[in-house]
Formats: sequence, structure tokens, C-alpha cells
Amino acid sequence: MIERVLIVGTGLIGASVGLALKANGFEGTVVGWDANAAELETALRRGAIDEALASREAVLAADADVYVLATPVLPILDWMQRLAPVLSEQQLVTDVGSTKREIAALAKKLYNREGSARFLPGHPMAGKELGGAALAEADLFRGATWLFTPCSGLLTAEGGGGASPLEAAWRAWVSRFGAQVRELDPVRHDAVCAWVSHLPQMVSTALAALLEDTFAGDPEGMAAVQAIGGRALREMTRLGASPYSMWRDVALTNTAALAAALAALEQRLAHVRENLRTPELREEFATANKFRAKRG
Repeated sequence: MIERVLIVGTGLIGASVGLALKANGFEGTVVGWDANAAELETALRRGAIDEALASREAVLAADADVYVLATPVLPILDWMQRLAPVLSEQQLVTDVGSTKREIAALAKKLYNREGSARFLPGHPMAGKELGGAALAEADLFRGATWLFTPCSGLLTAEGGGGASPLEAAWRAWVSRFGAQVRELDPVRHDAVCAWVSHLPQMVSTALAALLEDTFAGDPEGMAAVQAIGGRALREMTRLGASPYSMWRDVALTNTAALAAALAALEQRLAHVRENLRTPELREEFATANKFRAKRG
């Protein structure tokens, strides 16, 4: 049913989608476009795509069965508006954006109507601290959760009310990637991801930036930090390597939920600071241990 897939944005996630399709038996054509010509060339060279499109206009005229929008969120919203007038109800658009509320709201206006293309918002909970097609992997999604936040019908394990055959086919491919498919309401998605994805990124970024500001003018101190800092420091600051370009749109489209999570963390850190010499600190560790035990 799906014979031609067009990936808009051939960075880490987009190129990994292409590689995952090929590695899991997709026999159709994978076409790609990226605003960064070097990324597009890398994706083509690595076999993530079969054909590189030269322009935005070529994307609009490509006539694919499935369009995968694998850019940051604001460009996804732009592409949704560009594609809606030129696609038909026999075509599906999906995305991999890190926030879903604004994407789902726009999809309700532009898609999933009689005569219009289908839109299925998605978000693979997979990635690396650095992006780019050079780091793409066919197995990037294996074992990861791939969230779908359908725009219409009831949320069901089978894919929601009124799910089209193309939606079902795309979900089947995601499962073949090795991902665990899960349904979530768009607003709930953004609230939960603010805690489990966006907050950890901001914490890591803040800690790495604080260490840089504190020790940048102290070469001896910085050398000691680099030499003494072990696994804990590496893990806590790993996400600090992520570029602003990967997270700007998350901050802009999930501001309220992320700000609330940051405020709650600030209060919790203040509680820890104020109880460094009291039994309350032991209780804090006990509560944290309970959470980790639930994750196994």
C-alpha cells in the first residue's frame, strides 16, 4: 500500500526513519529533502533515501503516499500548511515533532476531512544529544516508545476511530522498526513530555552551562573537573551537548508546561538545600529510591 515515502528533514530522526524502512523490508522508494544540502547529501550517501529533492517546490509536487515531517516543530507547522492544499485523501502526512498540542490543533483545521489528506501526529521517544544524518541508525527506534496523538475519533489501541488504511499501514511499519506504539492525547502528551523529556534537557543544559561559567576562567579548576568528574557528571551533562536549534521550538510551543515543571524543580531543589542537615534529606532520598525502583 505504501510505495513512496517522502521524508522532509533528513537529520538524525528523518534519516533513521529511512534506514529503518530499508532495514525492515520496505521495497518502495524513499525520497528526501532538507534545507541543509550537506545533511541531504549525507542521507543519500548513507542510503537513508533513494532520491534527493532539490527544492521546496519539488516536495509539493512529489506525490508520495506518506509524508514524514522530521523537522523542528515550527517548520512542521509551516509544512502542514504548505502541503494541505496540494494533497488528496489518498495521502497521509505524519510527523516526529517533540510537542503535539499545536500540531494536532492545526491538523484538525487542515486535514482529516472529506477530500483532504490524513494527518497522524507522532513522536518517537528516541534520539541522541547530537543530530545529523551521519549519526542516523536503522535501529534507533528499537525498544523505544513511539507516541501517536490522533486528531480525530476515539483513542484506541487499534489506532483510533476512523483510522485510514494508510494510517494503519504506517503504524505497522513503526512496529516493524521495533518501537512500542502508544496513544496519548496531544495536551496530555505535552504535559508529560515536559516532565520526562524537556525538563531533563533543560536541567542538563543549565548544569553544563553553570560548570562552564564557573570554571572557564580557572584552567586548573576546569582540568580538575574534567579529570575528577566521573560517570555521574557525564550522564548529568550529556544532554548539555544538544544544540539550541534542536530545542528552541520545544521551548516556544510547550512554554507553560515546561515552565511549570522547572518551577516545581526549583522549589524541590530549595527544599533539598534547606534540609541538607536535617532528616528531611533522608526522606527525599527514600522517595527518589521508590521512583527508581518502579523503573527497574
